[in-house]
Order: sequence, then C-alpha cells, then structure tokens
Amino acid sequence: MLSLGSQGPQVAELQRRLAQFHLYYGPVDGEFSTDVTIAVHRFQWLRNVDESPGVYGPATRAALEAETTASDPARP
Repeated sequence: MLSLGSQGPQVAELQRRLAQFHLYYGPVDGEFSTDVTIAVHRFQWLRNVDESPGVYGPATRAALEAETTASDPARP
C-alpha cells in the first residue's frame, strides 16, 4: 500500500501509470506527493474503485495495472 509520503521505485511506476491516463503531469521522482494523491483519487473515482481515497492499495493497483503498461516510453 502506498500513500502520501511514500517514496521509491514503486511510486515512480505509479506516477508513470497515472501519466498514461493523463491524470498526473508532475515529475517521475518516486515521491508520493499531494499531486499523486489527487491523481490516484481521480482514477479511483473514474473506475469506481472502493478503496480509501488517494491511497494506492490492492484494489486500485489491480484496476490501474489492468489498463496500463509498466513503463511508458514517452516518460523517463
């Protein structure tokens, strides 16, 4: 589970996946910021994911991974 304040490569992957949906436009820096929280919450709302708003838990991860790829060649 990832949330505000989390850091690392898993967060960077999340940022890339959210960017594929045009929900996140910030840097891919591995920092779970307020902007990432908002993007996760928007994705949850769009896909009707029943999980704590803005928290990247198992349900959100499964939904996002089902619709995106692990890396986007357009983003480093």
